[in-house]
Parts: sequence; structure tokens; C-alpha cells
Amino acid sequence: MKIRLAAFVTFGLLLVLHACTKDRMPTLVELDNQLESKIIAASPDGTTDFYVLPNENDWHLIPQDPKNTLSAEKVELGKLLFFDTGLAQDAVQESGKGTYSCASCHLSEAGFRPGNFQGIADGGSNYGILGEDRVKNTDYADEELDVQSARPLSLVNVAYVSNTFWNGQFGGGGVNEGTEEVWDLREDTERNHLGFEAIETQNMEGLISHRITINKEILDEYGYTSIFDLVFNDIPEEERYTTMTASLAFSAYLRTILSNKAPFQEWLKGDREALGYEEKNGAILFFDKAQCFQCHYNQNLGSSEFHALGVNDMDQIPSYNTSPNDRRNLGRGGFTLKEEDNFKFRVPGIYNLQGANFYFHGASKESLRDLVDYKNLAVSENPRVSQDLISSKFNALNLTDEEKDHLVAFLNNALQDPDLKRYEPTTVLSGQCFPNADQASILDLGCE
Repeated sequence: MKIRLAAFVTFGLLLVLHACTKDRMPTLVELDNQLESKIIAASPDGTTDFYVLPNENDWHLIPQDPKNTLSAEKVELGKLLFFDTGLAQDAVQESGKGTYSCASCHLSEAGFRPGNFQGIADGGSNYGILGEDRVKNTDYADEELDVQSARPLSLVNVAYVSNTFWNGQFGGGGVNEGTEEVWDLREDTERNHLGFEAIETQNMEGLISHRITINKEILDEYGYTSIFDLVFNDIPEEERYTTMTASLAFSAYLRTILSNKAPFQEWLKGDREALGYEEKNGAILFFDKAQCFQCHYNQNLGSSEFHALGVNDMDQIPSYNTSPNDRRNLGRGGFTLKEEDNFKFRVPGIYNLQGANFYFHGASKESLRDLVDYKNLAVSENPRVSQDLISSKFNALNLTDEEKDHLVAFLNNALQDPDLKRYEPTTVLSGQCFPNADQASILDLGCE
């Protein structure tokens, strides 16, 4: 009887020990090992090094256009031009002149996105703390505003984007090979024939569409001419002080905006203490159960794939200059004109989502938790996009609340470079306030 009782007690203890071992929280070292194995399995080259971003001044490691190679002088010129409100001389109304810049809609504090759901350059007023108070200048009619009918994409890690815009319309290479028959249908995509990479091509269009003035007169006035002479000395003078050369400087600068100080980057480079328990669990989910890596697999944690997720369009919320017939609502199909491409949007990079406040092309989600909840359910919210059109990669994830919390922690904290303001100049050559210089913004920014 005693032997049987002792055996029973021993067996019971073994069960308890097994249960405790099974249910215990894994150590951080164990999580590190799990995460490393998941990344290696998901990585396109089978290494964790694939996801390590270079330093912003390691020119030879940064993807660049062979026709627009990087240099310190060109990058610095592009930075100054990008932020200089003095170049905003093509404004529709007199009160708008000299009040906006390219940085009006791409704020470093908001991950180089607008601080509000819809960016307003010409025709905008006010700033707030992080650009969230940007509103319409009352001198402007709605149709005069320079706004975007889709949420502007981040410029962080844009060097790794081979075809820009939500529909990927810019750039003749990459996924746009074979789409030449539609390039000539619109003036903006005609520039794909010039043979530049996507960023350069988009900026050639962007400086014009966003009403930025580049000519010899204004460059002389602000002191930019000598820098253009230095950077573009191989270009004839009659072609040197133009939107074309300015777009090359812009693009060189944008290619150097890299989130290489994010905690996940530090972890990849060997600092295993850069991520905490929740972030490591979230990263494991990202590269495993949550299936995020199936679409977000390039170095910027985006890709050149296009998928229909069924999120709402911007015209379905109060917004300027949008409509149900806007071709941007069709995503890739609005460019290729192929019905099978309708409602498919490019997979964006996802670094520096803190401060973005609005997510997806229609700004339909206002928090990362809302975004994760939407992807967890994988059910179209847009009546224009029936469930049968939804991407085959967009499936219900069955994440628990705790798993969703961990995934949000990874997205929100681990991918956040804390020092994007290092990509801003201290002053611009016009001497004006930036990124905005309307009177309300000047007060908000403390420029005077």
C-alpha cells in the first residue's frame, strides 16, 4: 500500500512539473533563439543580415539610381530644397506663396507622413504639435487645394521601393516592365520613358504638381546656384537650374532616410536587449503565426506586391477633392487599367508607424490596434470591394488579445527609429520657417 501511494505521489509530482514546464513563460534568450530561427526561415536570402539597414552615409550600400548616384553634396542640397518654404512660389493664391514645402506633407515626427489624415501643401494653414492641426486656408476654394486623395506614403526607407505610389505607377522597371502601353495615357507616367528609377521619376512629377518653383532666378536669390554648380557641374548651364536637376537632388536625399536606429535594427545587429518580452513575442508572431512576413518581406518590411484588403477609400470619410470615381480608389487597376488589378494596393514599408495616426490608403484606421484587429478578421469593410475580390494572402489569423497586444508592441516600439529629426536641416537658405511658413504655423512652430 505504501509503495503504491509513493508511486502515485511521484507520478503526480511529475505531472505538476511537466505542466509548469509547459506553461512557463519562455526566457528572453529562448525568445531570441525562436525569433532568429523564424527570421532566417522567412528571409529571402536565409539570413537575419538581409534586414539590416545601412547607415545613411554608407552611399555604396544604399540602393540608388545608376543615373543619379549619391554624394554628400547632392544629399545635402536635396535636404535643403525639400524643407525650404521659400521655393513655394507657384501657389494658387497670393496668401499661399512661400508658406509650404514638400515637408508639409512628409513630417519627420510623423514618420515622414502628414500629421493629419490628408496632407495639404498649397492651400494649407496651421501646424499644431505634430502637424495634426493642418487645415484649409480660408482664401482657397476646395478645388484649389493641393491635397492627395489617398493617404501619402512614408518616405522612410523609400530607397528600397522599386515602384512608388500605392498603385506602383512610377518607374519603368520592376513590376512596371510590360506596362508600357499605359504610360502615355497620363502626363505623369509618361516620364517612365526617361529611364530613371521610381523615386526620381515621381519627384520630377511631384515638384510640378506640388507647385514648387525651381529656376535660376530663385536659386540666385536664395544662394542655391553655387551648390547646383558644384553638384551638377556635368550638366550644361542651360539645363542645370531646373526641376529635373532639383528632383535628382531630392531623390538622393530621400534615399538616405533610413530607420537604422530602430530597436529591431539594433537587435538584428546583435544587441539582444534592444527588444523587450512583448516586442520579441510580437516579432515572432510577425514572422510566423500572424503571417505578416508573407507580404512584408523586403528590407523595409514592405514589398512590391499588390493586394486587395477591402479597406475604405478616403472619399468615404470627410475629405477634400475626393470622389467615388477617383481612379486612386482602384489601386493598381487605376494604373494598369486591368480589371483584375482593381482595388489592389502596394504593400507599404512599416517602420516608424508611431505618430502616423492614420493607416491604409484611405486613412480608415486610426490606431495600430484597429489595424491589427482588421487584419485579424480579414473581412472587407468597403461595400465596393466584395469578399470574393479579397487577396488570397489576406486570411483570418485567430490571434488572441494577448497576441494582438504583442504584435502591436512590435510594430509600435521595435520598428520606431527615435531620431528621424536628424534628417532635417537646422536652417534653409531662404531663412524662412519650415516645414510651413504661414502665420499660424510660424506661431505653432515657434519660428518667431
